[in-house]
Amino acid sequence: MASLAGLLQLRGHRITGSDKAAYPPMSDQLRELGIPVLESYAESNLDPRPDLVVVGNALSRGNPEIERVLDERIPFTSMAALLREEFLTGRESLVVAGTHGKTTTTSMLAWIYQAAGLEPSFLIGGVAENFGSSFQFRPTRTFIREGDEYDTAFFDKGPKFLHYFPDALILTHVEFDHADIYADLEAVKTAFKRLVNLVPRRGVIVAYDANTNVTECVARAFCRVERYGFTEEAHWRIRNLRHEGGLTRWEVWREGAPWADLEMHMAGEHNALNATAAAALAARQGVPAESIRAAFRSFKSVKRRLEVRAEIGGITIIEDFAHHPTAIRETLRALRSVYPQARLWAVLEPRSNTLRRKVLEGEIVDSLRMADRVIVAGVYQQERIPENERLHPDEVVRRIKEAGTPAELHPGANAIVDSIAPELQAGDVVAILSNGGFDGIYEKLPARLKERFA
Repeated sequence: MASLAGLLQLRGHRITGSDKAAYPPMSDQLRELGIPVLESYAESNLDPRPDLVVVGNALSRGNPEIERVLDERIPFTSMAALLREEFLTGRESLVVAGTHGKTTTTSMLAWIYQAAGLEPSFLIGGVAENFGSSFQFRPTRTFIREGDEYDTAFFDKGPKFLHYFPDALILTHVEFDHADIYADLEAVKTAFKRLVNLVPRRGVIVAYDANTNVTECVARAFCRVERYGFTEEAHWRIRNLRHEGGLTRWEVWREGAPWADLEMHMAGEHNALNATAAAALAARQGVPAESIRAAFRSFKSVKRRLEVRAEIGGITIIEDFAHHPTAIRETLRALRSVYPQARLWAVLEPRSNTLRRKVLEGEIVDSLRMADRVIVAGVYQQERIPENERLHPDEVVRRIKEAGTPAELHPGANAIVDSIAPELQAGDVVAILSNGGFDGIYEKLPARLKERFA
């Protein structure tokens, strides 16, 4: 929504917004753009009466602004529908979809195009550090878009990505997620199959090759499908992946022959996969291999993805966007490769609609056990989850301790900072995992450590 606000402002519209509690990095981006965000929701926020209200998918009936919109029949639409109408029609739509890696892969693809001088338009669900923004609008043909499988609005319960009509598609992973709107894995796969069915015959799908759910979703595609990954059968095969000298390096083979040697500063097998997917689609769209290599050498990352927030007294604090057990696991694996000698702390706030539910409790336990020390916060807004569906963090902590990894449960950020700040030692790496503001812990923990080492 913040990215769309920025795009609309570029088109000359006057934009205002409302949120319950805006937080960085998007709150910072909106402030820099001069777009006011009113907190919290109130009918008076719609004065003066707007020409159009764009309704985010977090809002539902009972929200005071929604009720006034309906009472007065103020024109309204969804983010996804307005994006297509205002920006995608008549352009080449490149969409990146999947349970994991969408934001990073979209940022990589956009930077490849930018570094090649192709000046793409894009909209990403995070701030791409190379651009310092989550959006860009250019009068060129290509629009690169992160495609989200979450529902569109209270009046449109279909996935947002069905509005984007991709000419070409990257499909990273397909796993059960968004437990609040999808009943099971079959429902998730149905959504992705519908997306695949929108790609025209002249298009292409670049799809991960080691996920049976992805294989099922692309099985009936009407366009060309090219797989990427580590297997010998992959059209775009990763070989000789290693992390050395602060760089991740690997070879990409195309249809069984060497194609490019790639390197970048981001760590982790999952990021090498993301990069290979972006490289494959860019190459299929005509971007030269040398331009792709150069783009990755200068690619920086995305805010809140393995982002180093502070280094104090030899202690490294890292923020990562955690929404699913697989994402947690891959983050911790990546940190192990970069900091092999470190004592690794995992500090988790169960905040996403999947992590707040017990449906993947076992997977959460297995992922967190990759750390040396585990801290779990209380479940965010637990009262909004039906009792029989709730994750019980005390049970997660019990199971982690039972498996031999020290673990603690604390109600929130302040208690966590009070507990771990005195215990942290030089050489420790602290991974703070949440898809929200986590009550300011990203600022509170560094501040406490600065006091300690002053």
